[in-house]
Amino acid sequence: MVETRGGEPDDGAAEVLDRPLPDGVRRRVVQIVADAFGRLTVAELPAQLRQYARFAPNRRAKFAGNAMAAALEGDTLFRQRVGEKFREAEPELSGALDSGSPPPAADPLDVAAAAYVLRPPGWVKLVTAAGEEVQRAHAERAGEESRAELERLRAELAAARELTRAETERLRAELDSARKETEALHRKLRAALSDVKRGEAALRKARAEAEAVRAEGQTQVSAAESETRRLKARLAEAESALEATRKAAREGRSVEDMRVRLLLDTVLDAAQGLRRELALPPVSVRPAETVDAVEPGRMTPKDIAARALSEHDPAILDQLLELPQAHLVVDGYNVTKTGYPQMPLEKQRLRLLGQLSQLAAQTGAEVTCVFDGAELVAPVLLAPPRGVRVLFSKPGVTADELIRQLVRAEPPGRPVIVASTDREVADGVAKAGARPVASAMLLKRFSRG
Repeated sequence: MVETRGGEPDDGAAEVLDRPLPDGVRRRVVQIVADAFGRLTVAELPAQLRQYARFAPNRRAKFAGNAMAAALEGDTLFRQRVGEKFREAEPELSGALDSGSPPPAADPLDVAAAAYVLRPPGWVKLVTAAGEEVQRAHAERAGEESRAELERLRAELAAARELTRAETERLRAELDSARKETEALHRKLRAALSDVKRGEAALRKARAEAEAVRAEGQTQVSAAESETRRLKARLAEAESALEATRKAAREGRSVEDMRVRLLLDTVLDAAQGLRRELALPPVSVRPAETVDAVEPGRMTPKDIAARALSEHDPAILDQLLELPQAHLVVDGYNVTKTGYPQMPLEKQRLRLLGQLSQLAAQTGAEVTCVFDGAELVAPVLLAPPRGVRVLFSKPGVTADELIRQLVRAEPPGRPVIVASTDREVADGVAKAGARPVASAMLLKRFSRG
């Protein structure tokens, strides 16, 4: 490979291209280098291109295109070797370029690429002219394509206009038909609305009549139910009265017998007690002995008054409890709040009931303790001690009223003692024939043991 051809200096070596290669020319140059690649030895290749030596031409052009173009531009010896291989492959085009008259029928891109590789005198003009020719051809093709596209668009526009005109006519016809149909539907709708309004008015009237009938029926039903409830209540009252009458008829005799028997036992026990106390033979009494007088050796009224007990002496309570068939009724909370009010109610009850149990065991008297149960939220769980009856008043009934009921339930003549400091209770039981004693007296009796 030499720098000159035919012994003449290479005049085109000093020429420089002042613009980038057109894309088409550059692709043809890369293809020329790729074709010449296979006819060069590895030693003849630049170092940066040797790795592509075994690539196929198409793969070289694809993967090593930039590297080959750079080597061709920067390595004159490599460009000359590629030009020599090109001369061997294209002698006619190479000779025409050397003579300065490229073939008129040759592709401008091929001419420009060959001139860039061979660098004959005036090669810059050839490359520039080829680029301009390519641009002109591209512009002409673009113009032709634009004109063809314009014609096509004009034809499409005309067809679209025609189609639009036909579609407009069709839509106008459909619009007219729709308007007529809409008017007919409006007329039908107005008629239907009128029918609906008449129907709604009739429905409202029917509903009002139905509501009136329903209200009247409900009134009648309510009246009938009220009358039924009233009759049922009267029937229940009559049945209760009948049952009470039957029960009274069944139990009345037994209750009266119990009261009479209790009173009889009281009288008999009192009589026996008096006989024991007096220790008098029944046949030794004479009417004269009933005359009030002072006999020698007998107690005078003054002596008798000296032996009288104080009204607060617990011995009085002992004497009362020693009476035959005596019944002690205790106002529970009245006693506990008098004796030990600081204790909780539960402990007050337990302490009082324990003391009453001892008193009942000592005296043998019947003992009933009454507590107020009106404010209890639940029944009191309590095991009554031996010998003591424990009662709580029902809701709405006070302990005072329950005590009065217990006193009234006793037969006249039976000794009943009521322990309470409540003056109203004391007055009430006294009127019923019971003997009231103060709570303090009962507490003194407890303390005495």
